Amino acid sequence: METRKHLKTLAALAVLCALSVVFLMPFVWMLSTSFKHESRIFPPPGQPPQWIPTTHVLDGEGRTLVKYQGRTAADIGVDDTGRHRILVDGAALSVWGDEVEPLQRPGLHWENYTRAFEMMNFWQNLRNTLFVCLCTVLGTLFSSSLAAYSFARIPWRGREAAFVLVLATMMLPYQVTLIPLFALYSRLGWVGSFKPLIVPYFLGVPFYIFLLRQFFKTIPEDLSAAARIDGCSEWGIYARIILPLSKPALATTALFMFLFQWGDFLNPLIYLQDNRQYTLAIALQQFQSQHESAWGPLMAMSTVITLPVILLFFLTQRTFIQGITLSGLKG
Repeated sequence: METRKHLKTLAALAVLCALSVVFLMPFVWMLSTSFKHESRIFPPPGQPPQWIPTTHVLDGEGRTLVKYQGRTAADIGVDDTGRHRILVDGAALSVWGDEVEPLQRPGLHWENYTRAFEMMNFWQNLRNTLFVCLCTVLGTLFSSSLAAYSFARIPWRGREAAFVLVLATMMLPYQVTLIPLFALYSRLGWVGSFKPLIVPYFLGVPFYIFLLRQFFKTIPEDLSAAARIDGCSEWGIYARIILPLSKPALATTALFMFLFQWGDFLNPLIYLQDNRQYTLAIALQQFQSQHESAWGPLMAMSTVITLPVILLFFLTQRTFIQGITLSGLKG
């Protein structure tokens, strides 16, 4: 019986490890490509992809060593006909590029990152992204927690019906409301500014209202009753008792919203019209359209944009899981 249990555990671990490899492969490929020379990114026909970045082997005079007809030669430049000039056993020869193979050794091409920062206005795009992320996080925490407190702790007529109505709005696909929202923001004169990306989040987000309501309902009612007896108002109970006890749920809400806004592509694409307002997601797409052949810098910038999100998730992983568990969202 114990042996069968161990075998099931091992089988489950094997499946999870295999799935992890599948999910990690795109990121590992992106990271590996960000350190490769342009000539090594796409393998020649019939050869497997190169996973470990390499650099050219140089001789003592800084010349690239190449392999020519089984012998090692030094590449000394290109002549007027476009052929490579190489030194083989002291003799100079002119050969075509496909006749020589540069010698390789493991190494990293950090210049891809340097070129990426030169080709893209990264810091301005980062500032725009952080501005949108922080404003939407603050707006969501404030508005959604207030609405959730009302649904969870204050009895009022029609509360359950209103909550069902809020949940029903989650069933509407975003594409259904896309055109009416654009028409509304256009009439308000908000298109071309950050307002369509920020202001709606100060009016509550149904998913986070639901998440926070579920968490608020787990806090004992006795705490609120004792505070009311002591003369505390509903605002005081919300600010001094409920919010301090809801840090895991609030942290989860903030993390969810930050991750969504960091990678959001559709809304900035629709509402932002000036390059100086672009967020990182839009700027990266623009980078690809302008420098489509620069795969090394493109992968380098993609890595730079992805790493903060991964680090943020791992640093807040415990709080993130605790918030989901306590709010009843786990499977």
